[in-house]
Amino acid sequence: MTPTPDDFRFECRTAVAAAEAAGALLRSRFPDGFTARPKGPLGDVVTDLDLLAERLVVDRIRADHPHDRILAEETGEPAAGDGDGARTWLVDPLDGSNNVVIGLPVYVVGIALCIDGAPVVGVVHDPVTGRTWSARRGAGTYGPTGRLTPCARPLPSSGPLLAWTQGHAVGRDDPAARALRHTLELRSRRLLQLWAPLVAWTMLARGDIDGFVGYRAEAIDLPAGALLAREAGVTLCRPDGSDFTPTHTGPDTDRTFVAARPETLPTLLDLVACAPPLLGGVP
Repeated sequence: MTPTPDDFRFECRTAVAAAEAAGALLRSRFPDGFTARPKGPLGDVVTDLDLLAERLVVDRIRADHPHDRILAEETGEPAAGDGDGARTWLVDPLDGSNNVVIGLPVYVVGIALCIDGAPVVGVVHDPVTGRTWSARRGAGTYGPTGRLTPCARPLPSSGPLLAWTQGHAVGRDDPAARALRHTLELRSRRLLQLWAPLVAWTMLARGDIDGFVGYRAEAIDLPAGALLAREAGVTLCRPDGSDFTPTHTGPDTDRTFVAARPETLPTLLDLVACAPPLLGGVP
């Protein structure tokens, strides 16, 4: 049976409550009430706030949905109930850890529920401003002032305002990533690299930026952010213009995307096509 939006009201309430509780914890300890340590060889970090917020969110979800599978960023391995695995929660307890460590107040909590790999609930909470955005598949995206409505705006002559993300596994010398990023920087008004993809997704959903490009994006935060944007009227596709499904399964080479409102998407795809290595090497 195909799920309907009403099927996920309870799940959305769970996610919102968990994200806001985690946000209160993060806010109480930022900017100097935490410790940090390196995470991997490429300069990433993890803080004790990541771990504390993750445990809080996982416990909240487990209490309301004990049979569901949960995949959390820091834990890594899925924690499963006795269900069939079709329902999977994705938890990014602190998207923007590197920002937190340098005292930059750009970080959020992200939670998604996926069924058979596709997101049906997405929630992002910003502890700094206390704002929360949520979406259910087929039911729209909601923020502090109500439902987000698509609003077309003309692109300025100076070019679009874009955001960029790439996965942790992408090397600094990756030729496709370098070519694509350089092309976007040359042809856009600004290219934001926020170290917190979920912040970029909420900005795109609100209409604050014109587009978002991801290269081999991380799996844990993609479904929640993409659902928020799509339910707010944003179109997601691959660099060749074909449809893009924001799933957490499969290799990271399947998570290269271009996202913008329908009236802006052709311009953004044209920009992406100007990066020669992309034509031959990126799905």
